[in-house]
Amino acid sequence: MLTILGTSVGIATVVILVSLGYGLQNILLGKLITTSESLITCNATYPSDSNLVIDQARIDQISKLPEAKVVSPVAEFSGSVQIDDKAPGLILVDGVDGNYFKLSGLVPDIGEGFGSGEGVVISSQALKLLALSSTPATIGQQVVITAFYPDPKGGPVMQNVSTKKLPITGVVVNDGEAPTAIVSASSFPQAAPSYKQIYVESQNDATLPNLRSSLVSQGFLISAHIDLVRQAQQVTNIITLILGIFGIAALIVSAIGMFNTMIVGFLERTYEVGVMKALGATDKDVRRLFLVEALVMGLAGGVVGIILGVGVGQVLDFIVSFIAQHYGGTAFQLFVSPAWFLGLVIGVSAIIGLAAGFIPARRASSLSPKAAFLQK
Repeated sequence: MLTILGTSVGIATVVILVSLGYGLQNILLGKLITTSESLITCNATYPSDSNLVIDQARIDQISKLPEAKVVSPVAEFSGSVQIDDKAPGLILVDGVDGNYFKLSGLVPDIGEGFGSGEGVVISSQALKLLALSSTPATIGQQVVITAFYPDPKGGPVMQNVSTKKLPITGVVVNDGEAPTAIVSASSFPQAAPSYKQIYVESQNDATLPNLRSSLVSQGFLISAHIDLVRQAQQVTNIITLILGIFGIAALIVSAIGMFNTMIVGFLERTYEVGVMKALGATDKDVRRLFLVEALVMGLAGGVVGIILGVGVGQVLDFIVSFIAQHYGGTAFQLFVSPAWFLGLVIGVSAIIGLAAGFIPARRASSLSPKAAFLQK
């Protein structure tokens, strides 16, 4: 029982550490992979020193590319936000269409995007200018957004273009960025004279490289969501591998303890082995007896280790989530144990048991009754 307990502690260590690696991977990739469309979308913008602008003619040209499925332009201007008769606050205004949220992968922390309808997704910093808090109660508040369009002729005169009262549909909580409001471009009485960037969705993942090449050939700088996801996967895979190595070290110590128990058990039962052989037990019978005993010990250690590891992970998840919610955050799962991984742990524990019992079983099967009685 002590040997099984020692093995289960080693296996539980493996389960906890590897589950932590998968949990960190899920948390990070969950933040990055919010929509399937964003994974096959290119974000295209001109270099800041090129003096080039994205106009409607350029958007129409890109829409005709055979690899392009959906084109979503984003216009960015200085502007203001106002609620009721209070003084307006200066913010950045992004004019977007209904495809913006699924192509960019942006998901509001509170509420949701406005899709093809009209609405405003506002940042937490912009809400502070309106003396509003980032809570679900903010959703539905009516605000007026004003964009300062530049003079199309390049002059210093700015054109103020305001929307009607629009409901706040979502809030992006990010205290590290400038106050921003994302508004449906159709809410403004006139179209934007130019756009800062465009999101271009590829027909599928196979056409994404060709789409990227076509946009680069037109002078665009390209960033793709899939590149960031792949880099994050590489980092999290390395972290999971390192955690797994530490866990395997603990498992090796447990395997050595099991091997020691099997050797001691054989040395203490040499007389019994001699009696069994004298009564007609074959070498194969004795070998199987020791191997089955070792297999049962390994499997028992694996099952108990999984129960212990998963249980500790769930307790830690509860504690961490409770603390996060207490300080205004959201609950999350820090330890994730895939079913295939738990099955692999059971298989490895059985192999460890058989490996630990192989030498004692071989020695027991080759022991003659006479030698056994003499050792006794």
